[in-house]
Amino acid sequence: MSAPSAPKPTVPAPGYRAQLRLRSIAWALGAGVAALLLGLPLGLEPALRAGGCGVLYGLLAFHLQRVDPDDNHLQAGLVGAVCGIHSLGLPPLAPWPGDQPLASGLLAVAPAVMMGLGRAWLPLIGAAVLLHGGQHLARRFPPLNRS
Repeated sequence: MSAPSAPKPTVPAPGYRAQLRLRSIAWALGAGVAALLLGLPLGLEPALRAGGCGVLYGLLAFHLQRVDPDDNHLQAGLVGAVCGIHSLGLPPLAPWPGDQPLASGLLAVAPAVMMGLGRAWLPLIGAAVLLHGGQHLARRFPPLNRS
């Protein structure tokens, strides 16, 4: 008896791969521009940081959508991970009061830190909502056939 041969993988057409690359770039640019525009009211530097993280989010979101489009928990985790990456690049949001005990020091800096992180994360979360909302609208309205 001979072992069954493995099926040969199908090779996608060259046009298909080029189309996927363009869609990936479009997702990245869409999320980056959305995050940049939503971050502009916070200032130029925060907007540029948000835009850069939005580009990263758009690339990851596109490829995640290709792999498992129905995993909403993984998509939400991706938003959280990119927000965490964005937070690592932020300057200190509040100076630590060195002369106070730990509990009272945390109470002193927690409001300023949470408000700062909230302002930093809003553009990225908004970009994610716009990107996925646009995707759902695109599915709802099929493309027009132009003859």
